[in-house]
Amino acid sequence: MKKGIGLSRTVRLDWLDLAAGMCLENVPAQEIRQRLFEKLEPAQKGEVERARIVDTLMRAWVRADPALKQAALDLYCQLDNREDRLWLHYGMILAQYPFFRSCVASIGQVARTEDQVTRVEIKKRIARELGNLGGNERAIERLFVTLTDWGVLLPDEMNKTFTIQRRRFSTAKVELERWLLSCALQAYPAANIPFNDLLALPELFPFRFTVQVSDLRASPAFEIDQQGLDLVIVQAARTGR
Repeated sequence: MKKGIGLSRTVRLDWLDLAAGMCLENVPAQEIRQRLFEKLEPAQKGEVERARIVDTLMRAWVRADPALKQAALDLYCQLDNREDRLWLHYGMILAQYPFFRSCVASIGQVARTEDQVTRVEIKKRIARELGNLGGNERAIERLFVTLTDWGVLLPDEMNKTFTIQRRRFSTAKVELERWLLSCALQAYPAANIPFNDLLALPELFPFRFTVQVSDLRASPAFEIDQQGLDLVIVQAARTGR
């Protein structure tokens, strides 16, 4: 995985939909970049800042790992609502941006005991984990704007305290659940993880899973190792996704 912040700009859900939709239509990469640059103008007049946002959108979808991208697009064309599409956008970014994973995992850890979170609290947690790297605090500020746009966090009237939407998003598509779990496994620092721990990863706090071990066994993306009666270990298939 690449080190550093990477994801340091606000990324709205409708912008991600634009990028994914053009990928689905097989629009050439350079044309996607130009269209995004034009579409984002009403929201971001500054050309330099707009170009950086477009760079983020391009990396999230256009320049993503081909296998990951194709699996996501195969699902994307089946979806007709914003909440289901969020699973795909979240997974694409989770798999590619370690900084994003660290931040949402920190929020998910807070969510295990608290209903609300502040930017200050996450800034402190990330500083302990990654150090006081230049740009971290501003990136976290923008990430909170992103997560608010996605409906993952709900701000109070003063925009200082945010209610965590723990397990807010569910889907009727088991293949969508499996795909997001494969992204989380790809981003996970260890080679394998117990099945129950995979479902409970803090970085997946916005999502409610109903998938069973048998559903993962049916997918070529996973390898399942049964160890005794109660312990099931999951890892990514060695042949790739």
